[in-house]
Amino acid sequence: DYLKDGFWAMNRSEELPNEGLTVSFLERMEDVTSVILKGYEPTMTEDERINLVRHNSNELIKSITEGEKSLRATVEALYYGNQYFLFIYREYSDIRLVGAPPSSIGKFGGETDNWMWPRHTGDFSLFRIYADKDNNPAEYSADNVPFKPKKYFKLSTAGVKEGDFTFIYGFPGYTQEYIHSEGVRYVSEISDPSKVALRTLRLDIFNKHMSQSQAVRIQYSTKKARVANAWKKWQGEAAGIRKMKTVKTNQEYEKRFIEWAKGSEYEGIVEHIDSLYRQLEMHHFIVDVFSESVQTVEIARLSTQVSGQDKDALRHILESFYKDYYMPIDKECFIAVMTEFGKMIPSDYHPDYYKEQIQKYGNAAIWADSLFAESVFADMEKMKQVGDNYKDVFLHDPASQFYLNMQNWALPHLNKARSINRELQLSYRTYMRGQMDFAEDRTIYYPDANLTLRVSYGHIKGYSPSDGIYYHPSSTLTGIIEKDNPNIFDYNIPQELRDIYAAKDFGRWVNENGEVPVCFIATNHTTGGNSGSPVINADGDLIGINFDRVWEGTMSDIDFDPDFCRNISLDVRYVLFIIEKIGKASYLFDEMTFTE
Repeated sequence: DYLKDGFWAMNRSEELPNEGLTVSFLERMEDVTSVILKGYEPTMTEDERINLVRHNSNELIKSITEGEKSLRATVEALYYGNQYFLFIYREYSDIRLVGAPPSSIGKFGGETDNWMWPRHTGDFSLFRIYADKDNNPAEYSADNVPFKPKKYFKLSTAGVKEGDFTFIYGFPGYTQEYIHSEGVRYVSEISDPSKVALRTLRLDIFNKHMSQSQAVRIQYSTKKARVANAWKKWQGEAAGIRKMKTVKTNQEYEKRFIEWAKGSEYEGIVEHIDSLYRQLEMHHFIVDVFSESVQTVEIARLSTQVSGQDKDALRHILESFYKDYYMPIDKECFIAVMTEFGKMIPSDYHPDYYKEQIQKYGNAAIWADSLFAESVFADMEKMKQVGDNYKDVFLHDPASQFYLNMQNWALPHLNKARSINRELQLSYRTYMRGQMDFAEDRTIYYPDANLTLRVSYGHIKGYSPSDGIYYHPSSTLTGIIEKDNPNIFDYNIPQELRDIYAAKDFGRWVNENGEVPVCFIATNHTTGGNSGSPVINADGDLIGINFDRVWEGTMSDIDFDPDFCRNISLDVRYVLFIIEKIGKASYLFDEMTFTE
């Protein structure tokens, strides 16, 4: 059980290949706005512009990557399509696992500590990239050799202290820095609360069954983490937006913008965006609820994946699915989310199919009894008995019919939401230009995150989330021992770590107080996608690995406030401590360069 026990290769022959895992190095990036918008006329509709951008992007990418199997290129829009950048990557696919701590270290604190400070999670893994003898990308082969990078980080063992400079290089996923007040209101008052409520139901069911069975815990560990991560983030985001009064702040800004924009090309744009959001709200809400209810039923999702597949592909999909499937969880989740579905969606918008099933069975629980008893997808043994006419069986299966009927209801709302969002995108393009012209006292407008290269600078700094509370910027192994509880899975550390602490066998991985550092916080602006980003100091040396944010600052995707927003990073000294003391893999230090 690599998840529970961890893994450490004692030599290169023991390193584990990872099919499907790739590492991409950014080779270059450049502004290609003029190329991508070549042929654009202001009289074009937004759909025509989108098609033009897609065509020009594909042609540019083809000209760069044709004949180069290892090159990957993307064209990404910045500032809502006011600018376009080309990103070219060199992709390596022979990636092998070298080491990973046991989950009791790597996920210490579980979902309870997720997004929280102080944090004591040893969240890291070690991989090695392999290449051919000429250092070029190659498919997995025993003949491949370790990749030699152009540059590498030195690892700082000097430690960190409050006020130290921190710099992060990474690929953050999604921010909405310049969003209209109505967009903020929808997120904080409607979308986040409804999604949190639906995920709470599922997580309670996950937790109940995972606590009763180790096998189920392993099966659903990753699923639970995926569900819980956004669930907790959304709670913090909504709370942070309320605390920051972001809706009101944006409304006041918009009033000033409206006054400034009179008589210009930007006149009326704020009001138009406001009206679009009001048209969008119910359609968007239905899509949100559909995604967090109907689309979370595992056998319903499976029914869409197997549609039209040949036997070989089908076998692969089913093996992967049933390996991590536990029907009682899926059934209970169906009952919970479909019951809540009926309460959340106004009755005037209920699908006919849903009304028919509730009328037929009386409630979601009896409906589930029938659906899960009759569906071949809910039972692996039934699935094995399906003959050559499996495509017809799948099409008429209750799980398929459930998904198809509910999808047919949601699809018009999804299409309408997409249509309005396209108009919003066009309006935001104008509004973004207007904000940059309006400027007020702001001179720098950095583009929203979109999984492309960004850098972020800050300083190691504690914070005060509320009156009478102050959090120091570093955590230590002592805090792990204080939280240690053998009776709680997420806080049950390895006995070996207890013994090391009792003997004070810390080696050279201690701070000035004789403590083993674990994590630290800083004022860098990060978001989802920054997990794993290197944190370097003023000398360019690696001091940590970014992996999270504090809960009080998760509204930073929309409203970054340096008083509350902190990124959480793993101290590189704790990584080295775990490699040496728990992994017994200090031979890896021979490949590292340390600075003090």
